[in-house]
Amino acid sequence: MVSWLISSFLPDRFTTGSRMFCNRVTPTGDIVAVPLRGAWTGNRGILHRGQEIVRFHASNLWITCALQYKDWRLPQWQPGHFTVLFFHDEAVSLAAGHRPCALCRREDYEAYRRSWSAGNDRPLPSAAEMNRQLHGERIVRGTHRRRWHPFAWENLPEGTFTLINNTEPVLVLAETVVPWTSSGYGRARTRPTNGSVEVITPPSTVAALRAGYRPQIDPGATAAPPAL
Repeated sequence: MVSWLISSFLPDRFTTGSRMFCNRVTPTGDIVAVPLRGAWTGNRGILHRGQEIVRFHASNLWITCALQYKDWRLPQWQPGHFTVLFFHDEAVSLAAGHRPCALCRREDYEAYRRSWSAGNDRPLPSAAEMNRQLHGERIVRGTHRRRWHPFAWENLPEGTFTLINNTEPVLVLAETVVPWTSSGYGRARTRPTNGSVEVITPPSTVAALRAGYRPQIDPGATAAPPAL
């Protein structure tokens, strides 16, 4: 039987002395070195040379994977092997432009695929079709720069990430928005009801969320009482 365990995610593998490895992904898709633990792993192809990230992505296949799948062990920083990345929660991974893996997360992949089809009013897509659509939505063509998309606040489903003041990623959660930082979620604030906002999460994924896909969200998003 073939399977995997992400051994590089364990605490003693995250640092070498005082050094933290650059393998955490933010909602905006940046790859950073922070101690924030994550619920998921994933990849965008081979992004590293040695133990340094040297490119933003290698293809249009950006997936989010389970930390453990059967008994496979995924080596981190191995030459010629995809770069193992980590996500605080699934809402962060979706905002960054990733989708569920069809291998290790088959049930989630099929749920996302069905919601993607319903929300975007299109036939049930192949993985390749979703990859192409998502890539066009998350990256400015010919660059490695992320794209943002304007939406009305009232049209945003729970689990969407928006960008406040062009710098602060916040998660839409019921009638609140919850800021995300490199140390986790902050205190919730009242969600605006009028106007528009720049949205980080790709539009086709926003449509999937609106059609019923429910991403895993870290409990820290609801731990602190809303700010008054």
